[in-house]
Amino acid sequence: MKIHIKNGHLIDPANGIDAKQDVFIAAGKIAGLGQAPEGFVAAKVIDASGLVVAPGFVDLSARLREPGYEHKATLESEMQAAIQGGVTSLICPPDTDPVLDEPGLVEMLKHRAKSLNQAHVYPLGALTMGLKGAALTEMAELTDAGCIGFAQADQPILDTTVLLRAMQYAKTFDYTVWLRPQDPHLGRKGVAHSGPVASRLGLSGVPVMAETIALHTILELVRVTGTRVHLCRMSSAAGLELVRAAKQEGLPISCDVGAHHIHLTENDIGFFDSNARLTPPLRSQRDRDAIHRALLDGTIDAICSDHTPVDDDEKLLPFGEASPGATGLELLLSLALKWAENCADLDKQSSQQSLVQAIAKISADAARVVGLPSGQLALGSVADICLFDPAARWTVAAKALASQGKHTPFLGYELSGQVKTTIVAGHIAYQR
Repeated sequence: MKIHIKNGHLIDPANGIDAKQDVFIAAGKIAGLGQAPEGFVAAKVIDASGLVVAPGFVDLSARLREPGYEHKATLESEMQAAIQGGVTSLICPPDTDPVLDEPGLVEMLKHRAKSLNQAHVYPLGALTMGLKGAALTEMAELTDAGCIGFAQADQPILDTTVLLRAMQYAKTFDYTVWLRPQDPHLGRKGVAHSGPVASRLGLSGVPVMAETIALHTILELVRVTGTRVHLCRMSSAAGLELVRAAKQEGLPISCDVGAHHIHLTENDIGFFDSNARLTPPLRSQRDRDAIHRALLDGTIDAICSDHTPVDDDEKLLPFGEASPGATGLELLLSLALKWAENCADLDKQSSQQSLVQAIAKISADAARVVGLPSGQLALGSVADICLFDPAARWTVAAKALASQGKHTPFLGYELSGQVKTTIVAGHIAYQR
């Protein structure tokens, strides 16, 4: 279908565009910017007056819960949540049931996702068989099946020699290894950040050094192997200092942060609110402020939703017994915009400059981490586009979420930014 998007404010950080420009789509790709291609006749015209026209968002961590956890969420519900949130590309961790450690499972997931004709799904393959941290998977075969990298999700590798061998193998074929830095022993039964709040509430803690000790090991292995590593869900000031220094050293690393950790702290646990039970745990205000600075200076490459839908049976429990995780796909844009508002208020930036930065963190910068050509609106690129109203206000309510997971620490919050239209590969996947 040929589509003409008119009167919108085009923001494409990857190509330095921040101006009122029309967009013309044909054959699933961007056919023109500003001026229509010769002979272009639109079958559909979208009036984007008052809206931002941005690249479709790229989410670096979205658990779709299939296969194996359909009682928590289904591919249909989570893909619908994605397009309602303007997310057109999803990277999903391998901790399904069965684990994504065989090519057939990866092919099945990609086929199921493609048949829904909504967002693009890019699976991460398991780094070790069954995520058990012992035998390595057949990474080459998993890559051929469609995996874009390899991860352990939240499962540790206890034997550092196994991790070394995995990274050496990945380096040989130029694969990216995705690791969440957490020492498997320190705070292994912890449910909250080690600090005064956890002590006052009588909750077992996860110390910051669980992140930093794991980081020291990972970074040393990167120095030895030269493997490209993406660090998932950074949470602490001390950890970010190590990442900053490693980047200055020139190590081939990148990192992301979960959208929840940009805004919330350990104090948001309140009176044992299990919606605030997350992995890694919400940390101190000092850590949150460090995340803010690290996003601004580029130490943190991207913001992800860390979308982890959890059902009522596993969430409506005492804090220490509840399953960690929260829905986030439909909140990614609004939480990024909320960060942009904070940048404008605290860092003496213009609101427009902050808006461009926020969009970059969930589109172009995230796509760069994965090595995808998405996250941009250059001529000839795939037409993955989100049209949203940055001024529209909405209240986060369970009934307003398309995701089967209705639990988030932001329930009741009023946020700005509402997606009006999501276009995936040139077709209108969602329109409010």
